[in-house]
Amino acid sequence: MKNQNTKTAHLDPFFDETPDACVAARAISRAVLARLLIWQADAPTLEDRGLRTTVALYCIRPDLIAAATLEEIGDATGRTKQWVHSLADSFRRSTGFSS
Repeated sequence: MKNQNTKTAHLDPFFDETPDACVAARAISRAVLARLLIWQADAPTLEDRGLRTTVALYCIRPDLIAAATLEEIGDATGRTKQWVHSLADSFRRSTGFSS
């Protein structure tokens, strides 16, 4: 029931709606996933996209890649540690993740 007292009544519809935490969480999740996928898909080849996916896992969940180091990731993909490190930095700048 709305308060009819004009001194305390809110005219902004923001105050009429109860925020739904699930809807907000889904919107945030979509934004995060979109940013991650855009960064991964920005690579020119499928192989490079796989490398970016591995770097993303390194930054977010290193346990899923057996805690591989940047040097190990580089060796497995024919890239230098510096190349892979620069990808990790790019990922962190693009997504705001820190590790």
